[in-house]
Amino acid sequence: MRALGIALLLCLGPAVSAAEAPACTAQSFEGVRYSVCTANADDDLRLFHSDSEGRLYGGFPAVNRALEAEGQRLAFAANAGMYHDDRRPVGLFIENGETRSPIADGGGYGNFGLTPNGVFCIEPGRLSVIETQAFRANPPACTYATQSGPMLVLGGDLHPKLLPESDSLLLRNGVGVSEDGQQAWFVMADDPVNFHAFARFFRDELGLRDALFFDGKVSRIFAPELERYDSGLALGVILGKVVSAEALSN
Repeated sequence: MRALGIALLLCLGPAVSAAEAPACTAQSFEGVRYSVCTANADDDLRLFHSDSEGRLYGGFPAVNRALEAEGQRLAFAANAGMYHDDRRPVGLFIENGETRSPIADGGGYGNFGLTPNGVFCIEPGRLSVIETQAFRANPPACTYATQSGPMLVLGGDLHPKLLPESDSLLLRNGVGVSEDGQQAWFVMADDPVNFHAFARFFRDELGLRDALFFDGKVSRIFAPELERYDSGLALGVILGKVVSAEALSN
């Protein structure tokens, strides 16, 4: 019986640990603090912008209020892409399989125009970061997608225009994905950082081959595990992992 008990513990141990692993953790890299939230391809990841009446959510509390009506809550969330003054997405935005805003090449939209930029795509069973022209050439069937830029890491290489000596230091956030498309890391720099250092966190610390910048300066995160409930001016597209309210309370 004792041997059977040990065998059961060995079998159950990894599953129990995985179930208890926090979605969001505090990390550091080269003296910069980061908040990092992870999600799997089979998690309920969604993008939010406005409700069925066209009213902008603008922040995490409004998204949570809408989800509560369905017995759900945000496990974590972050802003996910650049926007015009009226909070319309600058580039591609797909919600529930419907294209709400068309794909764009860049133009004069600040960091978005620091091409190559890219798209974060949520498909059934797969998460991906895809450079914009590659996305145009072979668009996947994204249930949700948001376009932003610049790309931070492309196939293991840093974006060629990111300068290590840049003095543009801001709070920044972005997303990176595993090579098999089964996991994504949503990263918020909690200290001001330049693009080059931010990109290297994804590549050199997290070991990711593809990563995309979401935004800077206005970047915010909702991560109860880290006691982060950032607020401020209205946001555009918001990305969130959705769970049942009951699951979150357990």
